[in-house]
Amino acid sequence: MVHCPECETTLEEQGDVEFLDMDSTTGFFKASKRFYLVACADCGAAIGSGVAGAM
Repeated sequence: MVHCPECETTLEEQGDVEFLDMDSTTGFFKASKRFYLVACADCGAAIGSGVAGAM
Protein backbone atom coordinates (compact mmCIF):
# COMPACT_ATOMS: atom_id res chain seq x y z
CA MET A 1 0.00 0.00 0.00
CA VAL A 2 1.25 3.50 -0.89
CA HIS A 3 0.74 6.64 1.16
CA CYS A 4 1.13 10.33 0.32
CA PRO A 5 4.37 11.60 1.90
CA GLU A 6 2.66 14.83 3.02
CA CYS A 7 -0.79 13.91 4.36
CA GLU A 8 -0.44 10.11 4.73
CA THR A 9 -3.60 9.48 2.63
CA THR A 10 -3.70 5.94 1.23
CA LEU A 11 -3.29 5.95 -2.57
CA GLU A 12 -5.09 2.84 -3.83
CA GLU A 13 -7.03 3.88 -6.93
CA GLN A 14 -6.42 6.00 -10.02
CA GLY A 15 -8.73 8.68 -8.62
CA ASP A 16 -6.46 9.11 -5.58
CA VAL A 17 -3.89 10.97 -7.73
CA GLU A 18 -4.13 13.73 -10.33
CA PHE A 19 -2.16 13.76 -13.59
CA LEU A 20 -1.51 17.39 -14.55
CA ASP A 21 -0.19 18.44 -17.97
CA MET A 22 2.35 21.10 -16.99
CA ASP A 23 3.73 22.15 -20.37
CA SER A 24 3.47 21.04 -23.99
CA THR A 25 5.91 21.98 -26.71
CA THR A 26 6.38 21.18 -30.37
CA GLY A 27 9.95 20.51 -31.43
CA PHE A 28 11.92 20.66 -34.67
CA PHE A 29 10.30 17.55 -36.20
CA LYS A 30 6.78 18.54 -35.04
CA ALA A 31 6.97 15.98 -32.25
CA SER A 32 5.00 16.85 -29.17
CA LYS A 33 6.69 16.72 -25.76
CA ARG A 34 4.51 16.81 -22.66
CA PHE A 35 5.59 17.27 -19.05
CA TYR A 36 3.40 15.66 -16.41
CA LEU A 37 3.11 16.05 -12.65
CA VAL A 38 1.44 13.43 -10.46
CA ALA A 39 -0.12 14.95 -7.35
CA CYS A 40 -2.09 13.67 -4.37
CA ALA A 41 -5.81 14.32 -5.02
CA ASP A 42 -6.38 14.99 -1.31
CA CYS A 43 -3.71 17.58 -0.47
CA GLY A 44 -2.14 18.42 -3.87
CA ALA A 45 1.41 17.41 -2.91
CA ALA A 46 3.66 16.49 -5.84
CA ILE A 47 4.38 12.76 -5.86
CA GLY A 48 6.21 12.33 -9.16
CA SER A 49 6.72 13.68 -12.67
CA GLY A 50 7.52 12.52 -16.16
CA VAL A 51 7.95 13.42 -19.80
CA ALA A 52 6.07 11.86 -22.71
CA GLY A 53 6.93 12.34 -26.37
CA ALA A 54 5.00 11.45 -29.49
CA MET A 55 5.52 11.84 -33.21
